[in-house]
Amino acid sequence: MSDYQIFELGDVRLQSGMTFRGAFLAYKTYGRLNAEKSNAILYPTSYGAHHTDTEWLIRPGWALDPDKYFIIIPNMFGNGLSTSPSNAPPPYNRGRYPHFTMYDNVVQQRRLVREVFGIERLKLVLGFSMGGQQSFHWGALFPEMVERIAPICGSAKTSRHNFVFLEGAKAALTADPHWQDGWFAEQPVRGLRAFGRVYAGWALSQDFYRERLDEKLGYSSLEDFLVHNWEGSFMRRDANNLLAMLWTWQHADISANDTYKCDLRKALRAIKAKAIVMPSETDLYFRVEDNRREVELMPNAELRPIPSIWGHRAGNPVQNPADQNFLNQAIKELLAR
Repeated sequence: MSDYQIFELGDVRLQSGMTFRGAFLAYKTYGRLNAEKSNAILYPTSYGAHHTDTEWLIRPGWALDPDKYFIIIPNMFGNGLSTSPSNAPPPYNRGRYPHFTMYDNVVQQRRLVREVFGIERLKLVLGFSMGGQQSFHWGALFPEMVERIAPICGSAKTSRHNFVFLEGAKAALTADPHWQDGWFAEQPVRGLRAFGRVYAGWALSQDFYRERLDEKLGYSSLEDFLVHNWEGSFMRRDANNLLAMLWTWQHADISANDTYKCDLRKALRAIKAKAIVMPSETDLYFRVEDNRREVELMPNAELRPIPSIWGHRAGNPVQNPADQNFLNQAIKELLAR
């Protein structure tokens, strides 16, 4: 049995101009919404992740305390639980699955928040990686609805270098012989293993590998780490879903809409929410410098880098108590402001 609920969206007109008929959002809630509906927090998912992959931050006594707050995790389009290539019916299956942008995700999440729960103001929107990008989008697109945002290892707009990193991972996956006519008819085992190995060199820092933290996590060798942690992680996911979310990531831009007409400076200045933006000091693709330039234009934002050698994974530190505590304390502080 699933541990999540489904919000039927009906016919959704996408930014691309396509209409996806019968779209749906999978979501899970934690805690209880108070009578004033003033304790709601939105916590979108990241690349390749389900809600179960980010639940570690939701626990009594922590920043996302379910005894105090009502937390909603909406699963991103393309992740296999919400509308995705792996569950799309004809004629939207195979190579006809349309592109969903970050804008498309956030607009439909707003419908979930308002139509299902009657919430008109969110106490906080936070997220890691692509979840962080969604929190930036929430702040820019619905500034009157969001009190605080906490983007973790994310950006308001995907940088050119980040785009190129993703091109490399995509090329490794689509080099598999099962890639045909813009679609995988069956899981590309060779491609997924290659994808995982490419990703392993980007998601963790040079310092992580120099200090042999993989061995301290219990892996018997570097090869053991690459096979079990990286190949194994991506082989659990559908390859077509990974490509769909990768496209969304590459095209993330809070200003790419009719409101801001690609004026990124204007979009950043429109974010009224109190914000703590938390890149990792050693992230190789969501760089501190990119966030620094974004924060300079945000009226109520603070840049607070995570002092970690875990690279991008410092932002979702399931196996890393030091970085868990850093994020937990920062989010607690933001909620107290």
